[in-house]
Amino acid sequence: MKAVQVVGYGEPLRLTELAEPEVTGPYDVIVRIGGAGVCRTDIHILEGQWKEKSGVTLPYTIGHENAGWVHAVGSAVTNVVEGDKVIVHPLVTCGLCRACRSGDDVHCSASQFPGIDTSGGYAEYLKTSARSVVKLDDSLEPADVAALADAGLTAYHAAAKAAHRLRPGHRCVVIGAGGLGHIGIQVLKALTAAELIVVDRNPEAVKLAESIGADHGVVADGGQVAAVQQLTDGEGAEAVIDFVGEGGATHDGIAMLRPAGDYHVVGYGENIDVPTIDVISAEINFIGNLVGSYPDLCELMVLAAQDKVRLHTTQYPLESFQDAIDDLDAGRIRGRAILVP
Repeated sequence: MKAVQVVGYGEPLRLTELAEPEVTGPYDVIVRIGGAGVCRTDIHILEGQWKEKSGVTLPYTIGHENAGWVHAVGSAVTNVVEGDKVIVHPLVTCGLCRACRSGDDVHCSASQFPGIDTSGGYAEYLKTSARSVVKLDDSLEPADVAALADAGLTAYHAAAKAAHRLRPGHRCVVIGAGGLGHIGIQVLKALTAAELIVVDRNPEAVKLAESIGADHGVVADGGQVAAVQQLTDGEGAEAVIDFVGEGGATHDGIAMLRPAGDYHVVGYGENIDVPTIDVISAEINFIGNLVGSYPDLCELMVLAAQDKVRLHTTQYPLESFQDAIDDLDAGRIRGRAILVP
């Protein structure tokens, strides 16, 4: 099969030929890839930022946002059959550890992360498990939803957390209306009646945000903090969801938060620098967000099937992987880039 692999950090990806993965365990599922999302984390992997954390042996196949059709299953798999359309949760989990037993499979003590620490989906086939596949509604196609497997799932996880505390009349600031942010906006609109204020440096991204449900769009041109304060009557927002996490976003985001507000960190790249006296005096809650759980992915697929969450995508043939990486890195992608074998 064709596969795109990391052959060295700081080096270009390489298209190569590999043997197709095979069923070796009773709960294995082989998926024929119909779409693989291109994520900024993939760029960070190439830069070497994940080298120590993942411990992966090179070369290996990249790609952690995957959807397609079930190609083969192990002897104990009962939840899907060959030919089913599925989206793949990014983690392969054990189901037996304390985290899995409590429904917190994101923190499984024995998880694998295809595309991060083992072979992923920039390929024609992917090996995963019965615990990781979610059947798709007939109205959904793999290439259209693939990036919801991680970007969408991460955005859903953060938005759902925020929605637990947001009430009608509350304000929620979303920083970043790109690949994750534009999904988070739609999820928030589906789950809460809070007033949504979206901040982004790109005017086109702000326009997209307003077209999919944002109540207010603010271009980050230097006056974004003042603009948000004005929109919130000088009080700040009850919640800020930061899908950027770098370039000064955290400094601005904290200044947009009201006392006792929740600051949800999703994007990463810089440190949060806040005097501890400010944290306690304002009772700021800093909340980290990783990828969502399997139930989160099931819920997100319900919203997608109901057409309440739409993924804005640009599709590329698998062989054009470098064009997709370059376009993402240069900021030319509105929404998500998808590789289609």
